[in-house]
Amino acid sequence: MSATAPGRDRPSVVIVGAGPRGTGVLERIAANAPELYGDAPLDVHLVDPHPPGGGRIWRREQSPLLWMNSMAEDVTMFTDETVELAGPVRPGPSLAQWSRAVRDGEIAAPPDLADDLAALGPRDFAGRRLQSGYLRWVYEEAVAALPPRVTVHEHRRAALRVTGPRDGRQHVWLAGRPAPLLADLVVLTLGHLEAQPTDEERKLTNFADRHGLVYLPPAFTADSDLDALRPGEPVLVRGFGLAFVDLMVLLTEGRGGTYTTGADGELTYHPSGREPVLHVGSRRGVPYHSKIGYGPSGDLPPLPRFFGPAEVDALLARPGGFDFQRDVWPLIDKELGFAHYHRLFTAHAERTLMAWPDFEEKYAVAEPGSAALQALVSAAVPDPADRLDLAALDRPLDGIRHPDGDALQAGLRAHIEADLARRHDPVHSPDLAVFLALLSVYGQLPKLGDHGPWWHGFFSFLASGPPGPRLRQLLALSRAGVVRFLGADLAVTADEDRGVFRAGSATVPGHWTRARALVEARLPEPTVAGTRDGLLRALGTDGARSTAGGLLAVDPVDGRVLDRSGRPHPRRFALGPHTDARAGGAFTRPRTNAPAFRQNDASARALLTFLRDRTAPPVPVPASTPRTADAADQ
Repeated sequence: MSATAPGRDRPSVVIVGAGPRGTGVLERIAANAPELYGDAPLDVHLVDPHPPGGGRIWRREQSPLLWMNSMAEDVTMFTDETVELAGPVRPGPSLAQWSRAVRDGEIAAPPDLADDLAALGPRDFAGRRLQSGYLRWVYEEAVAALPPRVTVHEHRRAALRVTGPRDGRQHVWLAGRPAPLLADLVVLTLGHLEAQPTDEERKLTNFADRHGLVYLPPAFTADSDLDALRPGEPVLVRGFGLAFVDLMVLLTEGRGGTYTTGADGELTYHPSGREPVLHVGSRRGVPYHSKIGYGPSGDLPPLPRFFGPAEVDALLARPGGFDFQRDVWPLIDKELGFAHYHRLFTAHAERTLMAWPDFEEKYAVAEPGSAALQALVSAAVPDPADRLDLAALDRPLDGIRHPDGDALQAGLRAHIEADLARRHDPVHSPDLAVFLALLSVYGQLPKLGDHGPWWHGFFSFLASGPPGPRLRQLLALSRAGVVRFLGADLAVTADEDRGVFRAGSATVPGHWTRARALVEARLPEPTVAGTRDGLLRALGTDGARSTAGGLLAVDPVDGRVLDRSGRPHPRRFALGPHTDARAGGAFTRPRTNAPAFRQNDASARALLTFLRDRTAPPVPVPASTPRTADAADQ
């Protein structure tokens, strides 16, 4: 890295967002530069108010109580031979392997992580601060792997806007810096962003202000100000996913509560007296499914089978376009079903009444959801518990009614206990096969563009839930009365007469809970028009195309930003959750042909090829700003 001002005539790339996605792009630049760029000079500017590697979400400065929701052996930032890419594979350690190498003295790491490292096994869930250390190490390795004449400049500032012609150098304006960075290419790897309040959120905020209440809109939980949630008082929580889990941890253990384990293995929570009482509900009314607590074994389903590149290309070639629910979901349904039954028949054949080849042949020609398919499954799989029912999985409380809130508490605890038992018992290994199929499907979807929020919610509910220990803590909190369940189809209203929020659900008809505090336990929607990020919002007004769902439209392969006519911008790229080619997390499970890694490689190769083949002359800095750029910010 350099603290000196880069030469104006040197080619330059600006990467806005120095978290794991920006780090992944930098790693791919380092991997591809020897082939595509040689030893030519290049300045790479990393722009982010937060330290590179972890960025905002994975920064070191957050509570040590917060965990990842993936096992250490399931987290990597490095490519392997399964990744379909044109550039070279450069393997590296998973989080678990890195942690072991640090313990063995092969890799240096900050001393304040020693306790976290000592306690971490490959199937444990690391704290986010430990993941921050891993990401920082990956970043430093990527910088060290760059050719000698490539210099990285860190700017600990926010990027405000990007200007410049399609056929000329871009100007990237930073907060507190009078002169822009000049860039031949700009790559936006912005990650999760804050959003402007929606109309409903504004109304709820105004209601809270008028009545002296507390309303916390959607946000990254670690950044929320929770001090206003007072001990002993009821708090309505809308959202039952990972953001709720973080909220639950920060307001219980984070306020001094403790757990003990009894002789029977059951957790008991001991309150500190500083906790509020969390009343939580959501559309489904149940927490996300637990992470599966065992690894794959035996024959894995050969994926993709019914939803692969050929099916995606066929959808894209349809003259009239395609509809997700009508055209894409049936293929996904069939893919998930195939994985489920492949595992059931090959690993648990005693629970089936038909030979697998015969079932597979008939399954292949049956329409998803058809009477023929249902008849086939009924004939071959006698126990309904062994059949895959995606609709029932998606809405587990549909049709369930409880006479009162206490009955709901017992019912929800039974649901969570059953989920934990199932997700940690290999007798239900078809669940793991469905999880693998979900990953396969996710890898195919980026080429199809924006498919709406429903799919991401469904995927997260089944495949991206909390660690099992978190759900055991939730059960203990429920038994202690610190968490109360509200049920499904949660409705939240502002009660002007009483000056409070109130919430009710379809699961306990006619029952309403009132509170002076309401928390939206979810991340904001990553839309171009709704973001608080001025740079991204300005792209939308400057001609960049947005999808019907509000995401930034990009080329699905290399991430070039599309204009409203569908033309890719030659000098602007965007990767991440704010785009319609969002491809899961910036890091992923090893050996899964991760789509984010494929995109990173394609983007890096595209920008290196551009710089090699098209030498863009420098353009004058606008007359209103000084010509001399300040030094790179450290």
